[in-house]
Amino acid sequence: MTAPARDIDTLLAKYSESHLNHTNEIIHFICVPVIVFTLLGILWWVHPWVAVAVTVLSMVYYIKLSKSFAVGMLLMSAAMLAILSLLPPATVLPLSLAIFVLAWIGQFIGHKIEGKKPSFFDDLRFLLIGPLFVLSFLYRRLNLSW
Repeated sequence: MTAPARDIDTLLAKYSESHLNHTNEIIHFICVPVIVFTLLGILWWVHPWVAVAVTVLSMVYYIKLSKSFAVGMLLMSAAMLAILSLLPPATVLPLSLAIFVLAWIGQFIGHKIEGKKPSFFDDLRFLLIGPLFVLSFLYRRLNLSW
């Protein structure tokens, strides 16, 4: 008897279905972390504690899915928040908004190349799974499990 699939494995497999084209994957490897960073930047502009609170809330979800992925996302988020804290406050919002829009344009170009709609159109959870999809490639390279 085989063990039932974990939620994280099921979600990553479903997400992968619309990310099979190599060009689309490369676009996602670049744009997904950029989108996370710029979204944190927009939230940082509202107030740094808002960005921290959203990060903590996302960690609750990630911990439920995979402790290993939660650690990776915590490290990535902490680095991004540290970078945001070093930027001149007046540059955070305009820079974040401009790059956020460009990164989403990149994502949609990738999906046009793929010929499939973004996964989050079917399930909003995939907005939080995208970063784990990117992280899963790093984990495989480093021979880490999730």
